[in-house]
Amino acid sequence: MDKKASRLRRARQTRIKIAELGVNRLAVHRTNLHIYANIISGDGTKVLVSASTAEPDLRKELGGNGGNAAAAALVGKRVAEKAKSAGIESVAFDRSGFRYHGRVKALAEAAREAGLKF
Repeated sequence: MDKKASRLRRARQTRIKIAELGVNRLAVHRTNLHIYANIISGDGTKVLVSASTAEPDLRKELGGNGGNAAAAALVGKRVAEKAKSAGIESVAFDRSGFRYHGRVKALAEAAREAGLKF
């Protein structure tokens, strides 16, 4: 089993539980260069809100380096602000099989501080 398959295996149980609950989920994906955050509807069919370090205005603000915890915190704050404006107050956190550490943790804590509940 390769690294990606192991991560997806770890993510599967969390996604099953979130689907049972039927709530919106904050899905996080990270690569070496960027971090992405999407709020997906409870039935899993539609992306309601998204933010990432690949967005042009965020890239200008970061100076090009989107692969650190400070960049992840900005993405977390931005996705929470967009969610508030879309009327989304609470979500379930889906870390997509990544460890709750470093950039994933920074994104989650920044989203909580900006007023998103999970």
